[in-house]
Amino acid sequence: MAISNFIPQVWSARLQENLHKALVFGKLCNRHYEGDIAQYGDTVHIGTVKDVTVRPYTPGEDIVDPERLDGEDMTLTIDHGAYYNFYLNDVDAAQARADLMDAAMRSAAGRLAEDTEAYVLEVIREGAGTKAEGALPQGGVYELLVDIKTRLDSAHMPKQGRCAVMPPALESQLLLDNRFITGTMGEGRLAEGAVARAAGFDIYISPDLNNEVVVMNSDAVTFASQLVKTEAYRREKGFDDGVKGLSLCGAKVLRPECVYVHTITG
Repeated sequence: MAISNFIPQVWSARLQENLHKALVFGKLCNRHYEGDIAQYGDTVHIGTVKDVTVRPYTPGEDIVDPERLDGEDMTLTIDHGAYYNFYLNDVDAAQARADLMDAAMRSAAGRLAEDTEAYVLEVIREGAGTKAEGALPQGGVYELLVDIKTRLDSAHMPKQGRCAVMPPALESQLLLDNRFITGTMGEGRLAEGAVARAAGFDIYISPDLNNEVVVMNSDAVTFASQLVKTEAYRREKGFDDGVKGLSLCGAKVLRPECVYVHTITG
C-alpha cells in the first residue's frame, strides 16, 4: 500500500472499531458526555442535581414551598493519551502491504485497548464508593455475588444495568457451581458482551483483574475517547511509509455509591 493510497479516515474507523471491541471496562461505562474531543486537556461539563424530596400528602392541607435544587458542575477531563508510530519498508511485496497494514492497525488497536483499560480501571478503583476485602465465603464466588447483591440492595443501589467484572480464574469456579448454572438459566437475556448472568448481575470477564470483583451499573462511570490523529508520512531516514496516531480519553466516577470493589484475600 503506497502512502498515496492511505486514507486516514478509513483506517481510523477500523482502528476505533477494533479498539472498542477489545474494551471491557470502557464498554461498561456510559458515553453520554463524550462530545467533541480535539486535544489533551479538553473538558466536558456535567450538570447534576441533588435528589428530589418526596413528602406525605394530606387532603385539605397546603403543600410546602418548592425546594431549590442546587446543581453541581462536575468536570470530565481528557487527561490520558497514548500513541503509536510504525513504518513498513518499501521492499515488502506490494501485494502484501495492505494485509500488513491491516495487521499492524489491529495490533495498534489491541495495545491501545490495553492502555485504555488500565487507565479506566484505575479511575474506577480510586473512585469506588465501597472498597471491601476478605476471603471467599464457604459458598465460593456465587455466594460472594449474593452477599454483594444484598449489600447493594440495602443501600438502594439501582438494580437496572448492574454488572460484575471478575478475572478468568473466578469465572472457572462459577462454571463448576450448580447454583450458578441453574440460576443463569433462569435469569433471562444476557447483556451484550456478558458471558453469563447470576445474582442480578451481568457477568463480564477481564484479564486485567487478578483478585478483585468490580461491581457497577451503567450510570456510575462516564468515559470519553477519541482517535484525534491518524497520519501517514514518508520516513526521512529510509525508504519507508510510516503511520502514527494519537488516542485521547478521560473517565470519571459520577456515582461512587454505585461502584463496589471487593478484593479477595487469603
